[in-house]
Amino acid sequence: MYDSILIFITAFSICYLTIPLLIAFAKKHRIFDLPNQRKTHTKPVPPLGGIAVFMAIIVSLILWASFEYFSRLQYLFAGLLVLFFVGVYDDIEPLKPEYKFVSQILAAVIFVIFAHIRLTSLDGIFGIERIPYGWSVLLTVFTIIVVINAFNLIDGINGLSASLVIMVSLTLGIWFYLSDRMAYALVAFALSGAMIAFLKYNLTPARIFLGDAGATISGAFVALLSIVFIEEQYHMSPTSPLHIKAAPAVAIGMMILPLFDTLRVFILRLLKGKNPFHPDRLHIHHIMIDVGFTHTQATAILAAINLLFIYIVLKFRGIGNINLLFIIFGFATLFTYTLYLVLKNKQQRGESV
Repeated sequence: MYDSILIFITAFSICYLTIPLLIAFAKKHRIFDLPNQRKTHTKPVPPLGGIAVFMAIIVSLILWASFEYFSRLQYLFAGLLVLFFVGVYDDIEPLKPEYKFVSQILAAVIFVIFAHIRLTSLDGIFGIERIPYGWSVLLTVFTIIVVINAFNLIDGINGLSASLVIMVSLTLGIWFYLSDRMAYALVAFALSGAMIAFLKYNLTPARIFLGDAGATISGAFVALLSIVFIEEQYHMSPTSPLHIKAAPAVAIGMMILPLFDTLRVFILRLLKGKNPFHPDRLHIHHIMIDVGFTHTQATAILAAINLLFIYIVLKFRGIGNINLLFIIFGFATLFTYTLYLVLKNKQQRGESV
């Protein structure tokens, strides 16, 4: 228990104390995320928060995690370093999307092949139980890349991405701790500690952003922790009070806001004949701002909704994967459609958007 507390406090402290230095460094060297028509901020903001978050996580784990855990974590660190350096470079000197995509594939392959973090079953979804090794590798790589980009894309207003990462990491961290999966519990607590410290500087008025490095790293952590959470259910007795039935649906429900928003936006872009990766203002946080909510209000509402989804999937996990997926996607669709109606009515009244 003490190592969990120490790692959480250390990650929080390092991130909290490092961010002011990064803000000063970014201002001195004029490293800013500049506002434009698509973005929601109106002033230049340093995008280097990911450096503080990643450093806080790694240093806290090295300081306090028992050596026995590092055989599980060394390859995880290797993949994360690939994402980190490419992300930092992109925050300073923007890269072409294909370079970032290649780095995500490389990191995901490291996670799957060397760290052995892999989805091996669909738990009966579509009638599929165990997945052959080759398809398992492809599915896991695809899943990691989707989650990374989902958390990257949802990072569009102050405090939102950090709030979602904190919710998921704390929920999974508590489960890992209670089920004695300490290596991943420590990673989850390090992530949540660092992100809570970052959130202090990212709330409106934001003094720093996660940047590509931070959003990518946090998305990768959440993806990996979620996959391990799903896989660990197959090694537990179904009669254990810690066994989570319908684990794939529960994991998706915890991340429903970024996952559903990414899926929705990609479909809308394709229906409009656009490149699904083409940037626009179709994301849920853009709609919230266009409706008239402030950054703080939009973040609070979306965070509360995601917290509600976490409660729903944990409370009703006994109904099975398919039923649970229908419920969470149904609620997500209803919420988004309601927002569209509100925005449409506002536009029809001729109010400024």
